[in-house]
Amino acid sequence: MENLTDQRAAEAVRTDLSWKYALGLKLDDPGFDASVLSEFRSRVIAHGLEEQVLDLLLGTLQARVLVKAGGKQRPDTTHVISAVRDLNRVELAGECVRAALEALAAAAPGWVEQVLEVPD
Repeated sequence: MENLTDQRAAEAVRTDLSWKYALGLKLDDPGFDASVLSEFRSRVIAHGLEEQVLDLLLGTLQARVLVKAGGKQRPDTTHVISAVRDLNRVELAGECVRAALEALAAAAPGWVEQVLEVPD
């Protein structure tokens, strides 16, 4: 998506919060070696799973009403890009708040309990 080499993608996973979030990694996750990406692509192709990945993506886009079934849809359509961008920003903001609260809860649990009221 970002047209990165395997080496740069692995570096992005180590240093970029949005990559960590997209992969479901913890903030202190050390990342992985770039060779893992090539090995992963080879395994996906060897097992014929490339279509399954696209089907899952299409199903998710349809569920969020970003594309409609049975029609032709350009993946770079302005409204799709805009909706994905907005969704990514909202998810990233929520993830940042969650991560900040987890760090606060670990560093000062008493303060968090006094300031935040969480219903059962």
